[in-house]
Amino acid sequence: MIRATHGPGRALLATLALWPALSHAEAPGWSLLSRNYFLHSDFRSPSGSGQNYRQEWAQGFIGEVRSGFTEGTVGVGIDAHGFLGLKLDGGRGHSGTGLLPRDSDGRAESEYSSAGAALKMQLGNTQLRYGEMMVETPVFDTGDKRLHPEYATGWWVENTDQPDWRLQAGRFTAFNNQDNSSTHDDFSGYGATTHNRAISLAGATFAPNGPFGAALYAGQLENTWRQAYLNLNLAQGNWRLDGNLYKTRDTGNASAGAIDTLAYSLLAKYSFGAQALSVAYQKVEGDTPFDFVGGDSIYLANAIKYADFNGPGEHSWQLRYDLNFATLGAPGLSLMGRYVSGRGIDGSHAPAGGAYVNQYGDGGKHWERDIDLKYVVQSGAAKDLSLSFSHVSHRANQAQAGDDIDRIYLIIEYPLKGSF
Repeated sequence: MIRATHGPGRALLATLALWPALSHAEAPGWSLLSRNYFLHSDFRSPSGSGQNYRQEWAQGFIGEVRSGFTEGTVGVGIDAHGFLGLKLDGGRGHSGTGLLPRDSDGRAESEYSSAGAALKMQLGNTQLRYGEMMVETPVFDTGDKRLHPEYATGWWVENTDQPDWRLQAGRFTAFNNQDNSSTHDDFSGYGATTHNRAISLAGATFAPNGPFGAALYAGQLENTWRQAYLNLNLAQGNWRLDGNLYKTRDTGNASAGAIDTLAYSLLAKYSFGAQALSVAYQKVEGDTPFDFVGGDSIYLANAIKYADFNGPGEHSWQLRYDLNFATLGAPGLSLMGRYVSGRGIDGSHAPAGGAYVNQYGDGGKHWERDIDLKYVVQSGAAKDLSLSFSHVSHRANQAQAGDDIDRIYLIIEYPLKGSF
């Protein structure tokens, strides 16, 4: 793995410098994503930080270089990435949105950068990667929800020998968070953490051409928990049904305390013309919340922009509406609105000595409302340029852990791609 963590240009230069050694590989390619991100959080109740609001504006560049594989029985290649983030606005009094790292005085850093790479080998339909990479599975998913994507360092193997099946397994021991550039960061959940711990996982996805699909995964956060995941989905005509289930039990020295949680959700979506309506139900059974590490490692239907609706004993409902303006004469424009309400939270029985004591009270309830408006340029020099606006409102009583908050996201992204 190759890393660069200081200086405004070194990250991207380090990524591109990797390419000459693999110039003979097949089907190489590159991409560069420009991401301009403004985030404003207005606290409607006293926050733990004492801030009335947090606001930051930053510009990021994410570069990737992907080689092909060398000829021979075992092909060899490399994937590399680099990141550069620049502060455009973010003072000491309103830092901490997750866009920018903070210094020892609590001020947002003016810049940060990183770079990494993964060696890859291919034999038939099996590919092995080792190094720093993004991961996307239901039991461990590095997030990409702020300026800087999350990365994990370890090994990853994937096999597609059987039609319609994808088999995956991996183990990761180092982590690079969304608001930092160090590979020695930790991914933290509601009580669990990757600090000095590895995460291992294996699973299979079945995605045939027919209406049915399924996935089964298992993961283990070392000395914390073992977790199993099941997905069943059906797409028939205008209807789509999607069910997700997680079972989590503590393991080893149980660093987060005793855990015995069952969490599940069911979502039904009906599409008609340019519109779609979705209804979802989600339930968490157990005395601790459904916990996870990695920004997107929760595939439950009601885990949305701010809240995950994953408190102990919580049950929640979602109503969602989507509108695609293409059939109305505005291709590339889309609108989404949803409302989720969660109740029945009871954290008063959290096991003594664990990480979840006093996080929730009894009788917790909350709601969240999201509105997303997005436009993607369809043609011309600015093709694929996207502009998105999101507004989030969240309200909760004292027995629920989330803040009363109104949040605004403004994101402009412009991707460039090419081949060598």
